[in-house]
Amino acid sequence: MTLRVYNTLTRTKELFEPVRPGRVGIYLCGPTVYKPSHIGHAVGPIIFDAIKRYLVYKDYKVQLVINITDVDDKIIAEADEQGREMSEIAAEVEADYLKCLETLGVTGVDHFPRATENIDKIIALVQRLVDNGAAYVVASDVYFDYTASPDYGKLSGRRVEDAMHGSRDLAGENKRHPADFVVWKAAKEGEPGWDSPWGRGRPGWHIECSAMSMDLLGETFDIHGGGMDLIFPHHENEIAQSEAATGKTFAKYWLHNGLTRVKTKAAGGSEKMSKSIGNIRTISELLEDFSPETIRAFVLSTHYRRPLEFSDEQLKATASSLKGFYILFHRIKFVANEDVYEEGKDITDVENEAKTKTDVAFVKEVLEHRQQFDEAMDDDFNTARAIAVLHEITGAVDKFANEESFYPRGPGNENILIAPAGRTIVKLGRIIGLFEKKPDRLVPDQPGVTDGEIEVQVAERENARKEKDFARADEIRDWLAKRGVILEDSPGGTIWRKA
Repeated sequence: MTLRVYNTLTRTKELFEPVRPGRVGIYLCGPTVYKPSHIGHAVGPIIFDAIKRYLVYKDYKVQLVINITDVDDKIIAEADEQGREMSEIAAEVEADYLKCLETLGVTGVDHFPRATENIDKIIALVQRLVDNGAAYVVASDVYFDYTASPDYGKLSGRRVEDAMHGSRDLAGENKRHPADFVVWKAAKEGEPGWDSPWGRGRPGWHIECSAMSMDLLGETFDIHGGGMDLIFPHHENEIAQSEAATGKTFAKYWLHNGLTRVKTKAAGGSEKMSKSIGNIRTISELLEDFSPETIRAFVLSTHYRRPLEFSDEQLKATASSLKGFYILFHRIKFVANEDVYEEGKDITDVENEAKTKTDVAFVKEVLEHRQQFDEAMDDDFNTARAIAVLHEITGAVDKFANEESFYPRGPGNENILIAPAGRTIVKLGRIIGLFEKKPDRLVPDQPGVTDGEIEVQVAERENARKEKDFARADEIRDWLAKRGVILEDSPGGTIWRKA
């Protein structure tokens, strides 16, 4: 199946054909850094990091850009409230944001351009609009003339009359039309600003994204992403000003992720995540309670265009679902004496080594699931379906091993297909950023001993049994049981798992 993506601009799924064959440029709107980042700020980066990983897997060379808005009314207001410099607030919040993304496995971002470091490019783009008559100057403010964009509203589907609804002329602005918007804003006394041909000021919100994206990816690039709440006015205005400046298509495909909503106690209820409501959880807070892989899997377990229903209960359910993978990988380590996290053969490498009818059927089933993973991702990056396929492979491996009585067995009495099948799950998971490393605990987000500590205790118990020190062996078993660790003894050794 060929990759198809849902384009907000055309409201259809389209065949993905990049502007330049073999190369893909992606721009994702990043945060305004005035408050610590919350889970909603992580959703887009996790999604588009997974999208980049899949495109790289498909042999594309990909550049992913996420901007940092580090000059804005909100940051200025926060700095005034705290009695600090705007740059200090922005740098502090940005550092927290980048650290959180790294912890969440968002490693594919090539550039994090800051607005304040691109003022010259922003001024040049504004000047370009003024020169071609698409923008006009009022005092020291510069406004984009929406009539310079004949198809204004094509992304959101809004008519200009709708766009004007609720708008108002602010004192002293004297815009020609209520639908016009600011691209350069005069700095008030005491506010940060930069010298420009129109006086000291700072960029409007929309213009900075146009300037930075085109600087890094070209005047026409492949994918522009962001939350659905940005479709209007932010992305609509980006298109209008960019295409008025260049006369070219700005972005070929527009991908918008659903908004993050917080589940409420009311049955089936949810509400918008909002500072005013007070239901925001910062990423740092969540990472104290849940593993990074749990948070990443939680985000990717919903198709990116659907709303993400957030709650601790949902995260706990995701952690529980990951447990199935971890237990399987642990059992494979015992049964086949292979660590599926390490390099080695996957199911495609042992396809011709299946001898029995049962083995052949098992390999065929895993290969079919492997193909279904690609088909899911080719269908508008359906990570939710892709993760479901990984669970289906896990079920197939467990069923095969149980029916063939490979559980419980020890090294030297293994099946050659078990480890490659498990490694297939890991390799596919890594395409979207899962299973990059072993979890610290077999069951994440559950207090107790680490896997390494358990292994030491199990080894000591095995030695005690060999020495016929059954009192010590029972003592260790009881100690582990109190910490939720269950032991399964067999002639081949001892398998452990967490309850």
